[in-house]
Amino acid sequence: MNFVLLQAAEVVEEVAASAAKMSLWELFNKGGWLMWVLLLLGGVTIFIFVERFVAIRRASAFDMNFMNRIRDHISEGDIRSAVMLCRHTNTPIARMVEKGIERLGRPMSDVQNAIENVANLEVSRLENGLPFLATIAGGAPMIGFLGTVLGMVQTFMDMSAAGGTVDMALLSGGMYVAMVTTVGGLVVGIPAYFGYNYLVARIEKLVFRMEANSIAFMDILNQPVQK
Repeated sequence: MNFVLLQAAEVVEEVAASAAKMSLWELFNKGGWLMWVLLLLGGVTIFIFVERFVAIRRASAFDMNFMNRIRDHISEGDIRSAVMLCRHTNTPIARMVEKGIERLGRPMSDVQNAIENVANLEVSRLENGLPFLATIAGGAPMIGFLGTVLGMVQTFMDMSAAGGTVDMALLSGGMYVAMVTTVGGLVVGIPAYFGYNYLVARIEKLVFRMEANSIAFMDILNQPVQK
């Protein structure tokens, strides 16, 4: 048994040496059908990250004078101008403030609940697709590990069929599947993992800003209205 494992290790070294001379496309094909699954997951990862990055960046765009202008309109009793400003700004914070303005005249608890409901909807919208990105981050390496196991099983089955004789041409197929799918799973999973955490951090930063502006808006409502 030890002799067979030693021979298999030598085959791995030979396969690694020959893989260095192959093109990426040739290595991809050597990985078998699981590489197509990983390629699909890689494409989905890129799409989700870029689409969410753009959406979060747009949502994070914020005019520092926005709340000051809202304060001026409300203090002057110009509610219509305040609503129009929110609609033209078109950000999660502006939509929160707009909903709060629409609830003016009701108890402050109702106004705050309306703002919080809008905030929850906005955060949920920003997080759309992130669970799937997290799934890819964890699932892609597992698919690569599955390819490793399948490749090793194929290798030992070929060795058994050959009566224990190690033949490079005979065993290279299984070893390629084992090695290439492992690399492919990590290549997809690692960027997905870091991309997911980066987007989550951006959303958390935006949520903190939304909470701060929500408090600022409630403070504005507690100020006396100028006649």
